[in-house]
Amino acid sequence: MHINVRGKHIEVTDALRDYVEKRVGKLDKYFDNLEEVQVTLLVEKDRHRVEVTAPLNGIILRGEEETIDMYSSIDLVVEKLEKQINKYKTRLAKKIRGAAFRDLNGDVKEVEHRLIRNKRFAIKPMDVEEAIMQMNLIGHSFYVFANADTEEVNVVYKRKDGNYGLIEPER
Repeated sequence: MHINVRGKHIEVTDALRDYVEKRVGKLDKYFDNLEEVQVTLLVEKDRHRVEVTAPLNGIILRGEEETIDMYSSIDLVVEKLEKQINKYKTRLAKKIRGAAFRDLNGDVKEVEHRLIRNKRFAIKPMDVEEAIMQMNLIGHSFYVFANADTEEVNVVYKRKDGNYGLIEPER
């Protein structure tokens, strides 16, 4: 596994890089095919934030933690990722096995506001339950996916009351 460590507003010292590689390297024991992990260390005023992103067969493991100490942030983000992995490992192992990817080519139109970011990503067919799991893994409030039952693009989202919603196109 290759661990790419970069810093924003912080010099990544050898000691810091070694600590990140040691702690984040623990994730390798959960998966045989974890090839590359992106770790971003960010300092803003007295806040030390660590962001870890690891693509894994179309699934993205992502964790982010912020404390007043960089080493504590690293420890907490690794713990968070290990909890996510343990929670979903059985379900992930079952779902990862096959499934080809399709490209999502959505047209984004500029309306009244300035478009500042455009993302393209590969999606695979999955059921609603797996989409909710993926959304929770990456820590977002919504997730775009190809519904395996209808073969259409759907969106799951987390509601304010803690439940989930599903957006489907009209037929």
